Amino acid sequence: MVTIVKCPVCGKEVEWKESNRYRPFCSERCKQIDLGAWAEEKYKVFAVEDEDSEDDGTIGVK
Repeated sequence: MVTIVKCPVCGKEVEWKESNRYRPFCSERCKQIDLGAWAEEKYKVFAVEDEDSEDDGTIGVK
């Protein structure tokens, strides 16, 4: 049984299998749109400051 996922960009259903070279995307176009969004900093990955760390500019790193 093949797993079906939705393309994170357009929502089209995509088969999750090795022969789909763009997975989890449905196409090269959606893959490039997502890459462009990362490059334009449209996505954010938040970090939590560790209370035990000194104020040395690092966040959550020991």
